[in-house]
Amino acid sequence: MKQIILFALTVVFFGCGGSPSDSTPSEKAKPAAKKEVSDKGIGETKHVELNNPLNPEMVTRGEAIYQMKCAACHKLTDKRVVGPGWAGVTTKRKPEWIMNMTTNVEVMLSEDPAARELLKECLVRMPNQNMSTEDARDVLEFMYDNDAKVGGE
Repeated sequence: MKQIILFALTVVFFGCGGSPSDSTPSEKAKPAAKKEVSDKGIGETKHVELNNPLNPEMVTRGEAIYQMKCAACHKLTDKRVVGPGWAGVTTKRKPEWIMNMTTNVEVMLSEDPAARELLKECLVRMPNQNMSTEDARDVLEFMYDNDAKVGGE
């Protein structure tokens, strides 16, 4: 049932287009101000203090959130289902980028070059799961734990 709801939400998000612009022709002709692109993504997360060793309580909470909100589209291996597999994600992306992607999905998919490339690959917009910063941090801890297991570290 969760997968049906998630699929329906994905279709709604993917199918929704923007509204026509209300700007005047002279406003359209002006070049847009170039935003600084960061490998940390776009959002409120600017710095993440990583735990070494990993916090087991955070890993457990992150796994529960993964099962509830992420598992229908993301596998823990490198296999892509709807979204990309999670194996190795912590070696490919900065922790801030991962958290901004989970907490600021719409802006990331619209403005972040790496997120836009993922959208081209997957062809389906990641739905906003309304994840809090705390939940995203727990999921990040779970991702690091998963990469340690998958990578054999």
